[in-house]
Amino acid sequence: MIFDQKSILITGGTGSFGKKFTKLTLEKYNPKKIIIYSRDEMKQWNMAEDFQKIDPETKIEYVIGDVRERERLNRVMDGVDFLVHAAATKIVPTAEYNPFECIKTNINGAMNVIEVAIEKKVKKIVALSTDKACNPINLYGATKLASDKLFVAANLHTLNSETCFSVVRYGNVMGSRGSVIPFFLDRSKTGVLPITDERMTRFMITIEEGVNLVWHAFKDSVGGEIYVHKIPSMKVLDIARAINPDAEYQIIGIRPGEKIHEVMISEEDAMSTYEFDWYFKILPTLNQWHLTPERIKDGKLVKKDFVYSSDKNPKWMSTEQLKSFLHSKDYLELQKLNK
Repeated sequence: MIFDQKSILITGGTGSFGKKFTKLTLEKYNPKKIIIYSRDEMKQWNMAEDFQKIDPETKIEYVIGDVRERERLNRVMDGVDFLVHAAATKIVPTAEYNPFECIKTNINGAMNVIEVAIEKKVKKIVALSTDKACNPINLYGATKLASDKLFVAANLHTLNSETCFSVVRYGNVMGSRGSVIPFFLDRSKTGVLPITDERMTRFMITIEEGVNLVWHAFKDSVGGEIYVHKIPSMKVLDIARAINPDAEYQIIGIRPGEKIHEVMISEEDAMSTYEFDWYFKILPTLNQWHLTPERIKDGKLVKKDFVYSSDKNPKWMSTEQLKSFLHSKDYLELQKLNK
């Protein structure tokens, strides 16, 4: 088992993804330890309390630090085997109003993680990305595109070592703080739901699917791959109907930096994108790596004009399926993680 008796570091580990990844990894594997690296001491305190109730003999270590601080990363990465890079400035308006700070975390922080991971001979690193990194129209997306490029190109510097970098890309997790679902649930009490655009569509992924994709990237990656989960789409108007079918809808127009549809794989990526049963894999064109059998494996090259966008997705989620999810154990657990 890949993580058994291994040390795992999660940057930004107190977020909903870090908490879920930690919980599921401890349940499925037997790691030596999991290091939670973040800059919010209260979130670490709360997470420690929650996990202490689950397992008093927990293998979790909590370290205060920022990905901007290379020296701190240099200390915390001693003996680390696997690293999940989840730390980021993620809120689109926050990035627009604080561009320097967003760049310091999402780009400079990524460079620090890469350089220290190479120096410390970390075996594998998986960085979390976002649909907004594909054809970005806002600063957050632009910084994550730069981050993706950095993690892919990092493999050029490890040709004679075992260190491997890859990326997983997905949109907002269903029910997470960044998704529209909690917003609609809160506004539902007023009887009026604001809709940005009637045409708008979004990808729908659960946090468990996100964790599974990261696990798979650790097991499958050779270096430079970007993994994209096959997930259903849903119209934002249908999300609103599932939450409150009796509510009135107020069209307010899209916000600055917002897209009508989410795109995970662009037509420009199609030439090096391979399809598998439940995911896609965008291979790097650096050094002709998109032609190497060890990266392609049993994948099938997509068509030249292929685009994986939320409006052209062959797979759709119904309002009944969303209602079922909102009453599920997984959703209730996610709300606890969001606190």
